[in-house]
Amino acid sequence: MSIYYTLCFLSAAAMFIAFVNSKIGKMQSTIAITAGAMILSLLILIAGQNNWFQLTELSASTIASINFENFLLKGILGFLLFAGGLGIQLPHLKDQKWEITVLALGATLISTFFIGVVLYGFCQLIGIQFEFVYCLLFGALISPTDPIAVLAIVKKLDAPERISTQIEGESLFNDGFGLVIFVTLFTIAFGTNTPTFSSVAFLFFQEAIGGIAYGFVLGLIFHYLISSTNDHSMELLLTIGIPTAGYVFADVIHVSGPLAMVVSGIMIGNWTRYVGFSKESEEHLDKFWELVDEFLNGILFLLIGLSMLLFKFHQEDWILMAFAIPLVLSARYLSVFISYLGFQRFRRYNSWSVKILTWGGLRGGLALAMALSIPSGILVIPDKGIDVKEIILVMTYSVVMFSILIQGSTITPMIEKAKLVEKESAASPD
Repeated sequence: MSIYYTLCFLSAAAMFIAFVNSKIGKMQSTIAITAGAMILSLLILIAGQNNWFQLTELSASTIASINFENFLLKGILGFLLFAGGLGIQLPHLKDQKWEITVLALGATLISTFFIGVVLYGFCQLIGIQFEFVYCLLFGALISPTDPIAVLAIVKKLDAPERISTQIEGESLFNDGFGLVIFVTLFTIAFGTNTPTFSSVAFLFFQEAIGGIAYGFVLGLIFHYLISSTNDHSMELLLTIGIPTAGYVFADVIHVSGPLAMVVSGIMIGNWTRYVGFSKESEEHLDKFWELVDEFLNGILFLLIGLSMLLFKFHQEDWILMAFAIPLVLSARYLSVFISYLGFQRFRRYNSWSVKILTWGGLRGGLALAMALSIPSGILVIPDKGIDVKEIILVMTYSVVMFSILIQGSTITPMIEKAKLVEKESAASPD
């Protein structure tokens, strides 16, 4: 079966699960789709182990044919981040610029090293010779919050303005810095050349700063193209050019495509929306991109749930999977708490801010895609065939699934309490 056929059937399955959920479950659609795909994966695995029917190999080969890493990083990521940027309100972003910068840069770095150090100590304790650089590599790919998961789940819960802006802004911008850490550690672990300070600085400037500058130029070009026509259909079609040709060209010139999509999305959503679009296009812009976002998210979260079929689980994997979840949550809480020690010297914040940013710091497909990019064959436990990629991949998967299914479905009460605090604060005199 061709990849196109596979994606067609997967999109139909995602829509079917979402439809059934809308009639029965009433869960957030992306959570329902992930849960449904995970249950289906478990049924296929259990059936195969008990010889009820054999679909495990066929299902695994079908999912593997899509190449999750390329499908996300070189395919739909541009669409999802551009759609996310369209919804960001620039005045809110300016108000929280220092908080977002510190969370995206400092908190990611703190979390990376905390996870690396603690994971290395735990592996030594249980007798797994997992090198320190691999522990740091896992910390680097799991520490940045995932903009796709955050925007798909948390954004729609209508959190208090400052909290919402911090969660959204951090998730949209921290992938640039997280990518530099990941690529640097990846080069140390698997490359032949040892990175220097100058090479890391150049990589950050090229990818992050270059991506922001390119996104600004791209947004400017499409602003004037959209402003030059009054054709409603053409105005919306032109916006598709940004996450397609614009995203691909970012890879050609070696700058961060994700950051470029966020910047150009913010420009189109906050500038072109009001002075470039016709009245009809302005009314349909959000609906059009919301539909694109929902459709692609459905396929992505279905693939996240089905990716369990690609793994082979050993006893050591289960131990590390169980340890990874509280480790990543602890690292997230510590990094946010330290950041807020500085923030609170200049502003007052909602008392639920640290808890919501910790529990709402979701991980998703981006972390899985980075884990899948790790080369196979570097054995850690040779007699069982367990390699570095397997260990990092199963830990990443456990954190991602816990993040989407548990954190995503239980954060609503926290946000409701934060709203209540906001109302009480607004009602009480200073």
